[in-house]
Amino acid sequence: MVEQKDSYLTIEGQAEAIFKERSSKFLCYAYHVESEEEITACLEPLRKRYYDATHHCYAWRLGPFGERFRANDDGEPSSTAGKPILGQLLSREITNCLIVVVRYFGGTKLGVPGLIAAYKESAAAVLDAAKVVERTVDRRIRIEFSYIAMNDVMRIIKEDQPTIEEQTFDNLCSMTLSIRESKADAVEGRLRKVEGAIVEVLE
Repeated sequence: MVEQKDSYLTIEGQAEAIFKERSSKFLCYAYHVESEEEITACLEPLRKRYYDATHHCYAWRLGPFGERFRANDDGEPSSTAGKPILGQLLSREITNCLIVVVRYFGGTKLGVPGLIAAYKESAAAVLDAAKVVERTVDRRIRIEFSYIAMNDVMRIIKEDQPTIEEQTFDNLCSMTLSIRESKADAVEGRLRKVEGAIVEVLE
């Protein structure tokens, strides 16, 4: 049986680096992002700040397993900028990350191999400067139960130790739990066996 992968690598916060190649200057930025809206919010200030730059090339991956991704050459020859930037994210298995490389052309053409190498090195430099962290893929579960069932529910929580996000204790009690995906089926199954409990998996 293949063990289900339920963790991924991303970066914590923001990182910056500078790479120079034959009088061209590459300003490199990496951001932790969770959505395409956040990506746009990161790109716009850079375009305004470096309005006079020759190119704003970037690549990003989203989702625990990098299932969504994009690379943009922003006017550089096809696949010479965005693709090598994306290649660094892929080779290091980093997701939920945006890398932007702002280029100021210095007057000397680098050629296709030179451009690919420069953008690859730029992306590598900013990832080296970033703090890489491991995050888990979690399932969120909501359970409603009567006060009488409190001991049964709390025993499961004590033994399996899911994260309690919210809880309300009244005549009808409710809890929102976050459980690492590899343990989620077992915990959810135990909770469903509690008499009178209603268990709902949240998006």
